[in-house]
Amino acid sequence: MRPAALAPGLLLAAGLATASLAAADLPWVRDTIHLSALLLVILLGMTVRSLVPLPAGVHPGVRLAQRPILRWAVAGLGFRLSLGELWSIGAPALAVVVVSTLAALAFGWWVAERLGLPHGLGRLLGVGGAICGASAVVAADSVVQAERREAAIALGVITLLGTAGIVLYPLAARALGMSDLLYGVWNGASLHETAQVVAAGFGVSEESARIATVVKLARITLLAPVVFWLAWSMRRRHEAAGAPRVAPLPWFLVMFVAFAALHSTGWLPPEVVAAIRRADLWLLCVGMAGVGLETGFGDLRAAGARPLIAGALQWAFLACLSWAMARALVGP
Repeated sequence: MRPAALAPGLLLAAGLATASLAAADLPWVRDTIHLSALLLVILLGMTVRSLVPLPAGVHPGVRLAQRPILRWAVAGLGFRLSLGELWSIGAPALAVVVVSTLAALAFGWWVAERLGLPHGLGRLLGVGGAICGASAVVAADSVVQAERREAAIALGVITLLGTAGIVLYPLAARALGMSDLLYGVWNGASLHETAQVVAAGFGVSEESARIATVVKLARITLLAPVVFWLAWSMRRRHEAAGAPRVAPLPWFLVMFVAFAALHSTGWLPPEVVAAIRRADLWLLCVGMAGVGLETGFGDLRAAGARPLIAGALQWAFLACLSWAMARALVGP
């Protein structure tokens, strides 16, 4: 397709992405209500879609933002991982992360099935709630092939629950008398978004925020193998139906692992890594703007309460299991 045909939709998505990043950097948004740029951009996109009929000429560029651009952005998440930091948290904390995350993933998918949620929505909610919120939803949606509104529903549910966690987690830490170490491991192993983990960590102490951030990093490393498995399982399902449409080894996940390995070498200067991460966040926002522009608020209303119930039950399961394991393996 000619670049001129793609320009209107891409420019719209890029404009919404830039606006959301600017809004997310405002002190009140960043430090008080803790809304991420990814949530803001999908809300902006959904608002535009709900209030203004989009011209037909916009859709080609929006679809380009949703798929190829978004997949490159997912690959760029590898620059947020470092194997050195991962090993620094120790074997007990790693055990808490791996066991509780995988158990919560299986439980979340089981609950979604019991509640009768669509297959794609259940997969997105499970991955987002178990691993790393919006980024996990974006990565999983690249292979799950869910309906266009389902990514927006999953993002809304996970953001709502994670935001509540920013307030509830410090209260629970004080009520249960948790040490900074126990609280940091529990927080990083069970709260949804990285920004929410950091905010909830500083709600207790700077040390607990540092521990929680590294534990959260360990949890994020599970994203690649889980999405690899999703791609493999989706491919099997489509082959069984006589219509294989999912690549056996998604290229963007291979790049994700390659970028994580490159970052772990320490060869890249910190300022270069920071610039890459900022550019990648902008690309993620461009892609999620495309998702928002294809989804109206009426789609969320039509989803009903079941996605929220599924997300809340998975979160409660993960929070209880990770706390019990952290208390047994790490200490009070």
